[in-house]
Amino acid sequence: MTPPPMRQAAGRRRDSTTTGSELGQATTEYALVILAAAFVGLMVVGWATTGSGAETVSRLFDRILRTVLEQV
Repeated sequence: MTPPPMRQAAGRRRDSTTTGSELGQATTEYALVILAAAFVGLMVVGWATTGSGAETVSRLFDRILRTVLEQV
């Protein structure tokens, strides 16, 4: 009986055809996704705190608070 193949921490078997440049690809992709999400988040915060966005968010929270207080 042969032992099972060695596995990496991610649960995938390391293929002998994988080159060194491909090993960090998933980490790089995750980092880019996190940067993109942070950028979108900053854009939303910027919109929500200035101009008409601030008014819209203020009206939304006022409406939510009023609805909750009416339920009590």
